[in-house]
Amino acid sequence: MKKNIKEILITVEGKEWQDALDKAFKEKNKKAKIDGFRPGKAPKDVFIKHYGIESLFIDAGDLVLENAYKKVLDDNKDILEDLVAHPDIELKSVDENKIEFKFILTLRPEVKLGKYKGFDIKKEEAKVSKKEIEDTIYNMRTRYAEDVVKEGPIADGDIAIIDFEGFVDDKAFEGGKAENYSLKIGSGTFIPGFEDQLIGLKEGDEKEVKVTFPKDYHAEDLKGKEAVFKVKVHEVKEVHIPEIDEDFFADLGMEGIDTKEALEAEISDNIITRKEMENENKYIDALLEKAAENIEVDIPDVMINEELDRMINQYKEHLQMQGLSLEQFYKFTNSDEMTLRDQMKEEAVKRITYRLMLEEIAKVEKIEISDKDAEAEAAKMAEKYQMKKDEFLQTFGGIDMIKYDMKMRKAMEILKED
Repeated sequence: MKKNIKEILITVEGKEWQDALDKAFKEKNKKAKIDGFRPGKAPKDVFIKHYGIESLFIDAGDLVLENAYKKVLDDNKDILEDLVAHPDIELKSVDENKIEFKFILTLRPEVKLGKYKGFDIKKEEAKVSKKEIEDTIYNMRTRYAEDVVKEGPIADGDIAIIDFEGFVDDKAFEGGKAENYSLKIGSGTFIPGFEDQLIGLKEGDEKEVKVTFPKDYHAEDLKGKEAVFKVKVHEVKEVHIPEIDEDFFADLGMEGIDTKEALEAEISDNIITRKEMENENKYIDALLEKAAENIEVDIPDVMINEELDRMINQYKEHLQMQGLSLEQFYKFTNSDEMTLRDQMKEEAVKRITYRLMLEEIAKVEKIEISDKDAEAEAAKMAEKYQMKKDEFLQTFGGIDMIKYDMKMRKAMEILKED
């Protein structure tokens, strides 16, 4: 038997088992069809003669299972902290006198640490370039861009309001006609070559645009075909990007930002903050990966499966936020849950490995979190998320989860030591 597996036999007999059989009989008797008796009125001995005592075993077993599991937990409080998964339960034997369950408990596997600190890994310094700041400001300006009517000819980047109708072999084809269509030149929205041929046209101009449909075009009857589009230009607009002035700062609505210098400083700080977080995450990942190379651990399959269950539920919630269900995802990707579990397994094993490693480091380094410190952390986090402390604790999983999270973070800090 593996070291991290403990098997416990629980026997339910005597009055408890007989009471469970009686309850199971009363429920089943309500629907029993026995000649000469209305449902629920047949005596127990008649019911058993008709259906057999065995017909009560499953339902009676379900009735006593919860108490049997509670007994396992009550009798093994010394190992509860080491439980890493819900127990597997097997039915060992059952008859009219007793039922016997086998509870298979999976305990935290033994972790042998190797070197876990003093690595020559440095965190990348967060820097911001002038171009990054300029690009960010330009993107902010484009969010407030306006389409303004122009009198001149169409140029790249302009918006043309057009009517068009397409013909292949002098015949109009389905989906090839529109009126007052807004087309941004250079967007690549239309067939290659179409937009380029509109450059230079003005309001009121008409032109026949000749193009060839791509060979991989989605409509089978148009693939590789030459086409002529009759186009009329109704209006030409150019995209007006606002200058960096008082109106622009008013549109931004950023408190204390009313000059270009102040905006650049704010953007620089934001980019540095984001990069510091990214670099910290990369640094931690590198440390975890390096330390994990030096440990020995045999991860039980049940731990991997439970981690995969969590990951799939998280992915399901992520899809739901995008308006998709898992079933739709499987259909779109021509896959199924087994395929997704296979794809996620490597990441699941990595997560468990890191978690077990940090737990062992906390144990070796004798990291303990006091109730006082945990309560203070809960209060601080509740304030950060603008929640009441009790509400935050309920959401987070209780004070023990706060303690665990703090312990893991302290263990992570030890990995950073030289």
